[in-house]
Amino acid sequence: MNRLFGSKSTVPKPSLNDAVKNLDERVGALDVKLTKINAELSTYQQKISRIRDGPGKNALKQKALKLLRQRKQIEAQKDQLENQSWNMTQAQMTTDNLQNTMITIDAMKTTNKALKKTYGKIDIDKIEDLQDEMLDLIEKSNDLQEALSTSYDVPDDISESELDAELDALGEEMDFESELAESGAGVPSYLDQVGTDNLPTFIDEQPNEESASKIAE
Repeated sequence: MNRLFGSKSTVPKPSLNDAVKNLDERVGALDVKLTKINAELSTYQQKISRIRDGPGKNALKQKALKLLRQRKQIEAQKDQLENQSWNMTQAQMTTDNLQNTMITIDAMKTTNKALKKTYGKIDIDKIEDLQDEMLDLIEKSNDLQEALSTSYDVPDDISESELDAELDALGEEMDFESELAESGAGVPSYLDQVGTDNLPTFIDEQPNEESASKIAE
């Protein structure tokens, strides 16, 4: 059968984009023709304006009328092709929008399946138990920190009167020590334990004979 009627054509069918491109090319070709006709009409118009009435002028007018009829036909054909191109463009836009819509719907379906599968593995009761356990651990940690920060051997309650009395006593003691230091009566405790005989000698002083003998002994 294939030998009699030929094999089935494998050439792909033209798409809307191909059809629109073909129409645009045809419109472009018509634009070229219209430009040429308009240039010829402009030349005839100049010649007609310079020629006196007569057979020559009438002949030029007939040629100009013929070009005008051709221009109107080409313009009508161009308008028809442009309308077809616009309709196909609209159809292509509608097709693209539908394809995008289907892609969005498919993506939503896939996402919903993944979400259902994920949420199906989650146990709300276990999550609540984990939260309760975490709160208990936080509370125990706070209790532990509070226990570690407890101060020892410190009276819990100290009244303001006791605090004022202690401060006054410290102030009087400091004033007393200052007065002793100014009068010279007060001697630091580390000097009380050192006698004059035990004071160190300076290197620059020459030792006397008695001291030298003692050192030699």
